[in-house]
Amino acid sequence: MSIFVKQNFMEMDILKASIDWAKAEVFSSKISLLLSIIFFLAAIGFWQLGKTAMAKAFVWPMLVAGVLMVAVAAGLYFANNPRITQFETAYQTDAKAFVQAETGRTAKSQHDLALVFKVLPLIIIAAALLIMFVDTPLWRAIGITTIALMTVLMFIDSNTGARNMAYHQQLLSEKQ
Repeated sequence: MSIFVKQNFMEMDILKASIDWAKAEVFSSKISLLLSIIFFLAAIGFWQLGKTAMAKAFVWPMLVAGVLMVAVAAGLYFANNPRITQFETAYQTDAKAFVQAETGRTAKSQHDLALVFKVLPLIIIAAALLIMFVDTPLWRAIGITTIALMTVLMFIDSNTGARNMAYHQQLLSEKQ
């Protein structure tokens, strides 16, 4: 295989990896939207079928969690969907600068995700303490819903982190 063909193949490989990463993030946004629908359906179910004070207390926390999940889904979608087309343009313009910029961005994302995995468990602990020490139905519902929401966010971010790590490693191997 000639050096030109090998180099061209490696270039296409990193561009394909970049586009695949962005598409996977867009897919993750759709999963987040689906999960937000589950929170909304739970809120509607508690509103329509809830007979106890505890069941009725879940309506607003579940609605808020659903709205927050919609915000997460929108953020993932609107941040990553344009990248699918922008990656090819940026790569064709200056491949080396593209790889450098993406390497820096993915390194920052890894740092941010590490912080997220320290903060979300702390929020879960605070919510658990809220459940233990506050006896009103609304605050317990807020605590339980918060734990559910933070767990879902950790699920989403764990997949994002794994994709980001693999993509970052591909970018680093491209730089060499």
